Amino acid sequence: MSSERKPIKRIVIAGGGTAGWMVAAALSKTLGKLLDIKLIESDEIGTVGVGEATIPTLLTFHSLLEINEQEFMAATQATFKLGISFENWRDRGQDYIHSFGLTGKDHWTAGFQHFWLKGRERGLAGEYGDYCLELKAAQQSKFAHLPRAGMNYAFHLDATLYAKYLRKFSEGFGVQRIEGKITEVALAGENIAGLRLDSGALIEGDLFIDCTGFRGLLIGEALKVGYEDWSHWLACDSAVALQTASTGPALPYTRSIAHAAGWQWRIPLQHRVGNGMVYASKHIDDEQAKQALLANVEGEALTQPRVLRFQPGQRHQTWRANCVAIGLSSGFLEPLESTSIHLIQRGITRLLQMFPAKGICPADIAEYNQQSRNEIEHIRDFIVLHYHVTQRQDSAFWRHCREMDIPASLRHRIDLFRETARVFRVPNELFAENSWIQVMLGQGILPQQHHQVADLMGDAELARFLNSIRQQVDQTVVQLPAHQAYVESYCRVAG
Repeated sequence: MSSERKPIKRIVIAGGGTAGWMVAAALSKTLGKLLDIKLIESDEIGTVGVGEATIPTLLTFHSLLEINEQEFMAATQATFKLGISFENWRDRGQDYIHSFGLTGKDHWTAGFQHFWLKGRERGLAGEYGDYCLELKAAQQSKFAHLPRAGMNYAFHLDATLYAKYLRKFSEGFGVQRIEGKITEVALAGENIAGLRLDSGALIEGDLFIDCTGFRGLLIGEALKVGYEDWSHWLACDSAVALQTASTGPALPYTRSIAHAAGWQWRIPLQHRVGNGMVYASKHIDDEQAKQALLANVEGEALTQPRVLRFQPGQRHQTWRANCVAIGLSSGFLEPLESTSIHLIQRGITRLLQMFPAKGICPADIAEYNQQSRNEIEHIRDFIVLHYHVTQRQDSAFWRHCREMDIPASLRHRIDLFRETARVFRVPNELFAENSWIQVMLGQGILPQQHHQVADLMGDAELARFLNSIRQQVDQTVVQLPAHQAYVESYCRVAG
């Protein structure tokens, strides 16, 4: 049977934007000498282009591509990001930061949170975040690269400029960009044979990557792969976005500010600030959302408010026949934890790991789809956590979030942490234990007990242990330069 499989030589990427050009960049850099890669996009079709906040996994992607960080940051007007500030999520007037760092030091039997809980019980511990370098640096708006990757970080970037940067990169490795609108997806049995353009040209290929956004032109419209709706867990279905002029130094973190029917983002770049309101249209209409956003931005508006519609959920399959959906065509989770670009990256990595050079194998398709499903479901649970575990009752939206049923997998994690302070990472999931701990504590869950190993420390020993960590954090932060000054110096070198 394997002899009947057709070797994969011709790759056709449908759609540009962040997803399309990330795919093109990775495939051309790693396998470009073995493949003919074409990307079809139309200047007339806009991209979503608001995915401007990232997470630290993007550094791995850039390392794979051997991208120069200073050059990339200068080209995309990027700044550094140490985490996300969640304001008014637990309750109005209460804030916390989900940082990218590790907190404290773990023992082989138990995580740091158990020792912190014991210290809190004895009056020896400060805030949980006092023991995290990235969090304290974010609060003081400081940043620097440290030896031995001592600071975990990501970027805020201009998504449109990022796509342009990756296009130039990809074309340098032989990717051919074809301008045009796709008017027909030509099928041959269960497979896609080619894409017909408005010029009449038929672009044939062996493997097609669907980066056509929410529409899912190939995976959804042509191959009829259905979509699993998660709006019963994630009520927000709309966003309005606009850009404003900078009014001060760029903060090294994203701001996520909860409001009565959703939340607002602020993403500081070098040349401007990205703003948006994510909301549930059942609880606030588009015009009200626009006005609420305009009333809560800082600086002159540089663009008109643009409304986006989305449906949280995922495709039943992200790989069907000879088509792989990557990006918004494969599913969508709102940008609360900046995971959109990460999911693009993971789809690409998975495809590279399972690349069907000698022909498409059903076992590869099944494994790819299972891994994709597991990964996005873990991220979904993490995002639902923010909405469900809240003390807000000031609007119908928040009351719904508090009272809604949640996935059993998330219920187990919440119960486990509340009852025992334990968190166990699922293999290959994105968010590590400390992310879950920071958000669960931040949203107001205080565990009822801690691991008994912490009881073995006397007051003096526990105080020394906690104070040494906090002092090390404080001593490092005080030596860091201001984030804005560091960015200006760092990116000037690239110029």
